[in-house]
Amino acid sequence: MSLLALETVCATYGKVPVIQDVSLELEEGESVALMGANGAGKTTTLRAISGVLNARAGNVRFCGQDITRLSAARIVRLGLAHCPEGREVFADMSVLENLELGAYTRHDGRIVEDLRRIYALFPVLKDRLKQAAGSLSGGEQQMLAIGRALMSQPRLILFDEPSLGLSPLLVKQVARAIKTLNQRGLSVLLVEQNVYVTFAVATRGYVMENGRLTLSGPMEALRTDRRVKQAYLGG
Repeated sequence: MSLLALETVCATYGKVPVIQDVSLELEEGESVALMGANGAGKTTTLRAISGVLNARAGNVRFCGQDITRLSAARIVRLGLAHCPEGREVFADMSVLENLELGAYTRHDGRIVEDLRRIYALFPVLKDRLKQAAGSLSGGEQQMLAIGRALMSQPRLILFDEPSLGLSPLLVKQVARAIKTLNQRGLSVLLVEQNVYVTFAVATRGYVMENGRLTLSGPMEALRTDRRVKQAYLGG
């Protein structure tokens, strides 16, 4: 049984169709990329998975359970976290408050232990605990967004453009962090316009064009496929 499975999912904004008949699977422990040009429907697909946007048709299954009509809050409780494009940290709250908010669904005694793990992954956050999240640099906010998602103890994280707006050095740092998390057993579904990050993190991929999946396969095969280049460049 796949950890995540989409079956002919369609989603709209109002009456405008954005994704159509999207079917994909992700196994436990995998790192999978959803690739395509801007506007292809990648972000909408992630939103349909995480419950931010309700699918108009089709089914989304996570851990064998149909989550198509569940609220985003319920989906988080099941172990699926969404790290959105633009980071969307709570700017007026401190770094620590943002991290603690990520654990709002939990009722266990391991929150402090998990905070320590996040500080080990992103040491700069420990140095900024009392600082307002909105005062952090773009790279620090991205680390905070990842840390906040991790605080829910997810089995799967959806990453939407984690390198957006970051310097080349920070891009590499974020890519290494996501790769490390996957190697530790966290499943990853990645949307990323930076080709370096995509091929550094994912082992398998799907290509999306005009709201539909048109190609899939191991990243080694997709790396040299002209259709992948066209998908990124919009050609």
